[in-house]
Amino acid sequence: MKKYHINRNKILQQGCEVLKLEAQAINELINRIDDSFVIVCEQVIKCKGRVIVTGMGKSGLIGKKIAATLASTGTYSYFVHPGEAAHGDLGMITSQDLVLMLSNSGETDELLILLPAVKKLGVFCIAMTGNPNSSLANYSDISLNVGVQYEACTLNLAPTSSTTAALAMGDALAVSILNIRGITANDFAVTHPAGLLGRRLLTTIESIMHTGILVPKVHINATLRDTVVEMTKKTFGMSVVVDNKDNVVGIFTDGDLRRCFNKGTDINNTVISDIMTENPKTCESNQLAETVVRLMEVNNINTMVVVNEMNKLQGVLKTQDLIQAKII
Repeated sequence: MKKYHINRNKILQQGCEVLKLEAQAINELINRIDDSFVIVCEQVIKCKGRVIVTGMGKSGLIGKKIAATLASTGTYSYFVHPGEAAHGDLGMITSQDLVLMLSNSGETDELLILLPAVKKLGVFCIAMTGNPNSSLANYSDISLNVGVQYEACTLNLAPTSSTTAALAMGDALAVSILNIRGITANDFAVTHPAGLLGRRLLTTIESIMHTGILVPKVHINATLRDTVVEMTKKTFGMSVVVDNKDNVVGIFTDGDLRRCFNKGTDINNTVISDIMTENPKTCESNQLAETVVRLMEVNNINTMVVVNEMNKLQGVLKTQDLIQAKII
């Protein structure tokens, strides 16, 4: 087995060099964001069908990611392997679609074979290539130049800077199109229900709060002893204080209790309304979890009282509930 000499400084230097080269490749794309980029965005917006992305090898892998990003940001898109397309899958492409072809050299045989058939359908073709003078660029309706001076590979062979540049250009397209469409965070959440953003923006407090007999609450005329008993039974580390109509008028917490003990407060004869915290932070049951998470963070609280629009007690919510629901 071949033995390798690990030179820490050389490894660190090489890692930094790769990132510098790839960053340079992306930076050079900025000056290529021109009318061609605008036309591509316009064509995608006008497309009545789907954006079909295709490419071979590493370009194909980048193409899959671009198709996925477009799809997740509001553009109906999917990836078709050019080899499979040439053997029947071309039938999946209709005259209403748009095709985005990726090839660093612009001379990939599998893509060039497809071009005449795709053009015959009347499909608008976009080339994303590192060679603006290539066959793919010349025969497509429009071309985006993602060429790089050097690959980050020390042999200048392995697709590194070139695939990074193509990926970045795909992201630039997707985000620009997303903004043109006016896609909101809520729209994004609908297509990402299992993700953190989706859960935050689709989950309402009503679905995760504690209600009914589980809610620790005492009447405004209750004693401190009554309140301690209620807090002990419900284990929320607090109790909501309500009036005769179940309106929330205050809250009493473990911290308040410790302060009472330090002062020697009479547990049997002290009325809770005299020592409670008035006007506690509340939220409504129909509010989104995202909003309530921020409210709890800003106010540095771990328990939220839930009310309706009339300030009547509906439930309580703990930070732990948000964690269990994978909201945070």
